Amino acid sequence: MQRLRPSHSPEPTLAEPVQEHSQSAAPQTHGYTAAYGYATDRVQIFWDRLRGKGRRPVSWTTSIRNIVCSSWLNVLFILIPFAWVSHWHKGWGSVTTFALCFLAIIPLEGMFDWGGEQMFLYLGKDLGDLLVVTLNNAVEAVLAIILLRKCDLRLLQATVVGVVILHLLLIPGTAFLVGGSQVRHQTLHPHHTDMNHSLLMIGVLATLLPTAFFAALDRGAAATGATAEAGAETAFTLVSDSTRAEILHISRGLAVILLVIYVASRIYLHNPPGENNALTVPQDAPDAIKHHENELLEEEPLTNPWACMIILVITVAIMAVTAEFLVESIEGVRETSGITEEWFGLILLPFVSFSADGTVAVVFFLETVYDQITGKKIQTPSMLARGRAIDLSIQFTLWWMPFLVLLGWWSTRPMHLLFDFFEVALLLGSCFLVNYITADAKTNWVEGLIMIAFYIMIAVTAWFYPGQPEVEFMLECPGTVAEAVAAGAEGGAEGAVELVRALAARAL
Repeated sequence: MQRLRPSHSPEPTLAEPVQEHSQSAAPQTHGYTAAYGYATDRVQIFWDRLRGKGRRPVSWTTSIRNIVCSSWLNVLFILIPFAWVSHWHKGWGSVTTFALCFLAIIPLEGMFDWGGEQMFLYLGKDLGDLLVVTLNNAVEAVLAIILLRKCDLRLLQATVVGVVILHLLLIPGTAFLVGGSQVRHQTLHPHHTDMNHSLLMIGVLATLLPTAFFAALDRGAAATGATAEAGAETAFTLVSDSTRAEILHISRGLAVILLVIYVASRIYLHNPPGENNALTVPQDAPDAIKHHENELLEEEPLTNPWACMIILVITVAIMAVTAEFLVESIEGVRETSGITEEWFGLILLPFVSFSADGTVAVVFFLETVYDQITGKKIQTPSMLARGRAIDLSIQFTLWWMPFLVLLGWWSTRPMHLLFDFFEVALLLGSCFLVNYITADAKTNWVEGLIMIAFYIMIAVTAWFYPGQPEVEFMLECPGTVAEAVAAGAEGGAEGAVELVRALAARAL
């Protein structure tokens, strides 16, 4: 469907260069005035597109009807009141509350996806991409903030790592597997892919630095002990409040740097150097990307922007309450099920964000297989791979993770970037695999299967991993590290000595 445009005021498109009216009309105008006139035109273009100028108007009645019928997942909204009642009515049990909250978040996440895609049409590609990525990270971000507020920092760190590897491996792997099941390969945006490699690496390496710092101190302290007992005592002194203070200083400095990098990367992608580069598609871009850009200009939205923004705000509020109830039920679920904290944070909690997309992807994949078996006409497959989940990992490592560190600083909670050695290894391995697979900006279903297989390997290994006690002590909240070590030494003085020896053994 062609976009309707007023004959008296044509609206520039992303594929059309914007004329600098102030320069063409008055060449003698001062440079600052010309720049200001160009900026004014850019603001007007943004405002016109946000209002839907040139598009078919969508009434409030039509918007509400389309919102209600946006997805079959919306039938799960009926679970939200049951989840809230289960939280208030303690007799239902923690497991029931957790399960209901988990299922209730599925339609909320689905509404984020649908609403983000609708706003994508009104905001344009760059701002639309940023909004969609932020909305897709909303569930994990709210869960992380709630865990930080409740001082459950060890589970918070495991959840951060779990969210990143989920967005690096399982979600894009599923998209590549489903989308590439009918074509030889799909195309990623080569310009964004090159940038993503660097952003992924700097985000993961930022977690490696405090961990390497602590590991080097640990090994050095153990080596200075003349006897095993002396080495144990020396290693024990490293797990202390003074060492944690140093790690916190390092982490907060790194957090500020990561935030600067993320903001700079968004500015570059939105408006790279060169005349009107932000408003045009590169001539050497793949045909699939050019086709996608044209679709954005021609596709008619199903809701007006104001109704969409209101429903997104309401969805965020409902999701925040539901996520808090889910977090409060976690302790009871862990005690009942016997699941380790490491596996709970690395695998189970991040699945909350994947539940909606995963359900839709699995159903779509099964429908595709059924259509192929029955010989039904199959829709033309998309040649553009959905690699947006990788952008979710980048935003989480470069924005939300440092934001949590600084928020912990402001709220006097010792959130730092000293992660479990095992978790850092998972981040590095996932980052290397994703960068290697997307290096040529093309994907196929086998590469998607490889990413899913590696995620399953991580889940199996994490099931048997007990966690690193030093890191848990360094995240003690509220209280001091010394209090955490004392509390962990069950059995009095003998237990404390055994704990010291265990710490030294890890260093050796």
